[in-house]
Formats: sequence, structure tokens, C-alpha cells
Amino acid sequence: MFELLTAEEMGHADRLAIEGGVPGLTLMENAGRAVADEIVRRFPDRETVVVLCGPGNNGGDGFVAARHLKEQGYKVRLGFDGDEARLPEDAAAMARRFTGAREPLRPDILTGADIVVDALFGAGLARPIEGKLAQLIGGVNASGLPVVAVDVPSGVDGTSGEVRGIAVRAAATVTFFRLKPGHLLLPGRAHCGELRLADIGIPASVLATICPKTFANEPALWLARFPWPKDEGHKYARGHAVVVSGPVYSTGAARLAARGALRVGAGLVTVASPRDALQVNAAQLTAIMVREADDARGLKSLLADQRKNAVLIGPGVGTGERTKEMVLAALASSAAAVLDADAITSFADDPGPLFAAIASRAGPVVLTPHDGEFARLFGDLASAPKLDRARQAASRSGAIIALKGADTVVAAPDGTASINATTRPWLATAGTGDVLAGFVLGLLAQGMPGFEGTSAAVWLHGAAAKDFGPGLIAEDLPEMLPKVLCELKTVAK
Repeated sequence: MFELLTAEEMGHADRLAIEGGVPGLTLMENAGRAVADEIVRRFPDRETVVVLCGPGNNGGDGFVAARHLKEQGYKVRLGFDGDEARLPEDAAAMARRFTGAREPLRPDILTGADIVVDALFGAGLARPIEGKLAQLIGGVNASGLPVVAVDVPSGVDGTSGEVRGIAVRAAATVTFFRLKPGHLLLPGRAHCGELRLADIGIPASVLATICPKTFANEPALWLARFPWPKDEGHKYARGHAVVVSGPVYSTGAARLAARGALRVGAGLVTVASPRDALQVNAAQLTAIMVREADDARGLKSLLADQRKNAVLIGPGVGTGERTKEMVLAALASSAAAVLDADAITSFADDPGPLFAAIASRAGPVVLTPHDGEFARLFGDLASAPKLDRARQAASRSGAIIALKGADTVVAAPDGTASINATTRPWLATAGTGDVLAGFVLGLLAQGMPGFEGTSAAVWLHGAAAKDFGPGLIAEDLPEMLPKVLCELKTVAK
């Protein structure tokens, strides 16, 4: 269940299920019961539950949950403002089935509560929460009470993950059929707590009509294309990756990337080094080869050997005309190309030649910017929601974009995108991005398609950090890969 549905797509799924014969009341009943079941599972010994119901179908789910909790013996206080007759049809029907009292949606409804159910607003919230509802949510957050949110925490945009004014901070969120992008994108993810996905009766067959293009970055997305070594294979069949090194005073980034490419499975890895850095690189490397490539001409000559089928440029190379020329030389080759860091920033003033060079080639190109590098190359997109800006950048550039961060988004030019949730905070240390670029490079060298290879690299990067834990430095990441790959291989069987 790695498909992610926008709020609009989830509404479409509901309609298709209803058209296919599943009553809307059944879907709502199942959703509300799932929320009640989560309360019972988590808090079997608590007494008083406050259920906050809003003016839409999310509120209808809340009325159902309140009824089931009351039947389970909980003391239920239900908050609702407005005219129940003006609720959507199914929600109004569920409101009539709840026989308890209604109380105004004010902060004092929390007095004496043990648990809060947030059924105020769902994933499709289109405006900021203001006024008395904002005060209520502020009171919920300040109370310290455990909150179980229905679908998404109120105030979180289910499609973008953005907070609209203020948002509930939940201990758990119960959502239905499929997760939404906002469950994985920040800051929404930080508001959700533990995610629980409930089956409410929507058949998976509706996905064939919806054709979602956003996915959780999980192994199911790319594992079928992962390049496991074959019994009859040899190193020359596993690709030859090239990493362009910086000058003598900044060679470490290239070596980190090269180590990452080698660990992830590339058969051979060569560091293309400036003349002044040859001895430094050679002294630090063993299984990784070193060759001279002092400028664009030298890199072009090195890549003329088509067995060298993937190239990374950017980590530590410096910015300016020399780097631009070397990037264009790399793109003129047949090798799959990964552009990171300085290779991206060097085109900040005029990205046109870069995009033209990408458009003129058949092989995949991957750009791996963090937010600052992204803003330099795609400044007019920098304020858009993360998923939107990654998609628009991929479409504009013709490259696969890995927009890094705690919620890394990988987007392809055709709009396909993955959102990663394996990232850990201890990745925020020097050099980890260079290792990630090396992972991407190594998988592309082995023939993995660009989108799947980049998504896999991002997932492996996060999984390695998770397994290592606090105290991580960049050099640790490649050394954690064997354990991660062994576990992944077990899943693949």
C-alpha cells in the first residue's frame, strides 16, 4: 500500500467505491469504528473521551466514533457547533444516530478529559484555521492530552503537508484506504504521531482508474528493479562509476561519494582527479582507482570509454566556469549523470545551457539539491509546497530531482514522485549528501532506472542512518550498507 492519494484523489476513490456498490454510510461507519478501535487499543483504562466534530464528513466520522466509544463504556463528551441538518448527507445521518448531548466547541470542553478525538477537519482543508477554532486547537495542544486524529490532524493539508494557520499535534492518526502525501511531508508528518491505516471497504481496484503518481518511498516501489549480483556475473557487468574530484584542498567529498558507489554495488569506481590532487586521492584509496582529469577535455577523454557508464560531478569541485564546462562534458557523454552541490550552483545565473544539455541526451540525469541549491537553480519555485516544486523542477529541467531533506522527494519529469520517511536527524552532518550522491551513482552504474535508482538510494541512505543511530558521521553510512542490503535481500526473496 505504497500509493499516496491527494485529498482530491481520495475523494475520487470514495466516489468510485460508492458507484461500485459500497454505500457511503458503510464507508463512514467503518472509518469511525476504526477510530474507536484505536482508542480502545491504546487507552483501555481511560474514562472520558472528548470528540471534537467539524462541519464535514470528518465530523461524521467523529459522530460514529463517539457512538462506538459510548457503547464500549467510555464517558463521551461531543463538541459540535452549527446545524446538524446542514452536514453532508451521510454525516447528518450519523449525527442522528448519536444520542448523546452536544457541547459548544470551546476550550473548556477539555476539562476532565482523558483523551481527545480530533474530527474537526480532514485532508482537504483549503483555508487557514482562525478564530475560536484556532483557540480550541491551541487549547488542545496546550492541554497535554493524547489526541487521536481522524484522517489527518486538523489544520494539516493532506496533499502538501503544510499547516494552515494552526494544527493539532496528535499522538496517533487513523487514516483510511491509503496514506496521503501530507502524512509524510513536513511539517504535517510531525503533527501526525503514529500512523494507522484502516481498511474501510474501498476496493484496491479503484486505483486503476485514479492512476496515482505519488508513492511512499518503500522497497515495494523499486525492489523489483534492484540490481542484485548474479551468480554468473562479474565486476565488468556491474558498471563502472566515475566520480569527479575537487582540487587538492577539497578531495574528501569525492572519496565519500566513491566509497558509497562501491558499497552499493558498482563493479568498478574511478575518481577522476585534477593533477594537483592525484597523490592525495591515491594515498587515500585502495579498491577505488584514480585517473587524471584536469579539465573538461580530460573528463571527456575519460568518459569516451563507454564502459564508464555513470558519472557524478559536484561534491567539492568548486563553482565557476571550469565546473560548468566539466558538467557539459559529462552530459555530452553517454554515461548516466548525477549532478550535486557545486555542479548545480555553477548554473545558478543561467540554467538554460544545463537544461538544454539534459534535453539533448538519452541517458538519465539526476540532480540532488538541498533547499539552498534548489533555490539557486529554481528560484521562482522555491516557495511552492515541496512536492509541487520538485515536480515542476523535474518537468522544467528534464532531470530526476532528489530534493533532499528530512522528507526527501524524488520527482521524475513525467510527474511520478516518491516521498521518503526513513531519514533520521543524525544525517544532518557534513558529507552525508556526498554519500547519497554516490549511492545514486552506484545504482545507475548497475543499470537501475533513474527514478527507481534514486528512490532506492534515498531509502538505503535513511535505513543505514537508522541502523547506525546517534553519533553517525558520513563515513559510517557506506559501512552500514551490508547489513541493510542483507535485510533487503531477505524481503526480496
